[in-house]
Amino acid sequence: MRDFPSCSGENGVQIADSSSSSSAGRNAQNLVICIYRCRIRGRTCMITVTWTKNLMGQCVTVGVDDSCNRSLCKVEIKPWLFTKRKGSKSLEAYACSIDVFWDLSSAKFGSSPEPLGGFYVGIVVDKEMVLLLGDMKKEAFKKTNAAPSSSLGALFIAKKEHVFGKRTFATKAQFSGDGKTHDLVIECDTSISDPCLIVRVDGKTLMQVQRLHWKFRGNDTIIVNRISVEVLWDVHSWFFGMPSSPGNAVFMFRTCQSVEKTWSFTQVPTSSKSQSFGFSLILYAWKNE
Repeated sequence: MRDFPSCSGENGVQIADSSSSSSAGRNAQNLVICIYRCRIRGRTCMITVTWTKNLMGQCVTVGVDDSCNRSLCKVEIKPWLFTKRKGSKSLEAYACSIDVFWDLSSAKFGSSPEPLGGFYVGIVVDKEMVLLLGDMKKEAFKKTNAAPSSSLGALFIAKKEHVFGKRTFATKAQFSGDGKTHDLVIECDTSISDPCLIVRVDGKTLMQVQRLHWKFRGNDTIIVNRISVEVLWDVHSWFFGMPSSPGNAVFMFRTCQSVEKTWSFTQVPTSSKSQSFGFSLILYAWKNE
């Protein structure tokens, strides 16, 4: 399976890797990775939140990296294994305290490892809430005694997710800085003689690819609320993969206009001088038999 290989340079952060290989096993790929850009002590940093689910239970990992992808600190929370459903941990980076707070005791989950609600995960730097996830915001501020970030806070810039389905693959996506999420659906019936790839956003068909056997790799542009979103797809393994070990398709949706349009790498700009919102979503789509 051809993936979206990555490299990271002075103004980039890696968001794609080769973890989608069919040999890795589908059970190990039930994960969602979200990447946020923030400033810590005047330096650009990345906060990576990874939600995973396997036979042992749920887990969330929070890591902070610098702009060169060097790890500064990391905390792994396994509330369903060790009953640590709420708590906190203090870390150190750039000579300042980074505190991670969480309350997952009432978290509600669907098919995704990422909770639907009833939780919070907060990252506090120098007593300011840099990143707050979940719908229990009042409880989070009360528990942490943190002030809202004096700057813009962390910016959601990338998401990587594994999705499963027979003909339909659904998730939620954010294409602008206003925080609005959209229902994203990819449809493709590979069992018919002339399959078609369809992309719908909020129930509206925005893209169709005919003769998919011949156009198994390509790119196009859709418009979502006046925002241009580039769509790249690679469904080669759906048609030409080994029957005993079927691979996955890869889809990318990105609004980052400053990224060079090429299949050779994926970069998300991290320059603090850039005020434009850029978001990349990578989906690994696995067909259920």
